[in-house]
Amino acid sequence: MKITNLTNLPDPVVKALSKDNYSRGESQISVTTLIDCPRIRLLREEHDDEISEDVSEKLWSVLGTAVHNIFEETAEGEYISEERIFFDLNGWTVSGAIDIQKKEPDGSITIMDYKCTSVWSVIFGKEEWVEQLNAYAYLVRKAKDVSVGKLQIVAILRDWKKRDSQTKPDYPQSPIVIVDIPKWTETQQDNYFEQRVALHQEGEFAALMGDELPQCSNKERWMRDAKFAVKKKTNKRAIKLFNNKEDADAFFLKEGLGSDCEVEERVGDPIRCSQNYCRVADFCTQYQRELGNG
Repeated sequence: MKITNLTNLPDPVVKALSKDNYSRGESQISVTTLIDCPRIRLLREEHDDEISEDVSEKLWSVLGTAVHNIFEETAEGEYISEERIFFDLNGWTVSGAIDIQKKEPDGSITIMDYKCTSVWSVIFGKEEWVEQLNAYAYLVRKAKDVSVGKLQIVAILRDWKKRDSQTKPDYPQSPIVIVDIPKWTETQQDNYFEQRVALHQEGEFAALMGDELPQCSNKERWMRDAKFAVKKKTNKRAIKLFNNKEDADAFFLKEGLGSDCEVEERVGDPIRCSQNYCRVADFCTQYQRELGNG
């Protein structure tokens, strides 16, 4: 990947932000990659020399790494820090580096993961957190033969505001909070892990044969749901938005709106499928077809 410096940052800052010591060890894939879409992974690998990223965009990931390193240095006693676990499945070695494993008195393990994130991530939750930590639980159970009791996110909130914590009822009360993550059954964990490995292996085979790569799902594309807007025909802004046309039509009739108003369908759009979020959009046939370019 080519690193740019569009904001003309000083050289020491550029070097610090460009440093990357990450390694997945002797494995074909890591958990964080496993839970993401194979199309993006494979296109990144194929077009790595053509993709560019500005160094300023690396700030938050570097800060997250710095927080991990600080917390890692102080783990001791019943806490195991940054252990990378490996497990072989269907000819692939999958690895996952778990931030913290806490040994509980009953012999089980509590898995914790540090996240430098936004307040909204804690308020609304993130499905990928559930998937990632349950994948870690699978690795611990299979590779170490240890039961996992609880899954938790240690969320460091980079945009936390004390005033909002005093005035908003659902707002986190501290800039660091513990978020309990739902633990799937062992069968659910097994099925998910096996399906993800199979999907990525199918992608590898398709790439090798020159075939179409597996499509990114609506969830992976961060698909925004369609909305139905009751609005004046001359205005862009809606009077009210609805999730389905029936509710929008009912509101239209109830309010006695006239011919100068309408119910407009606003088609859902995949937020991630753009050059703002996806580094491989220019090389993605799925995205290009939607633009009418293929």
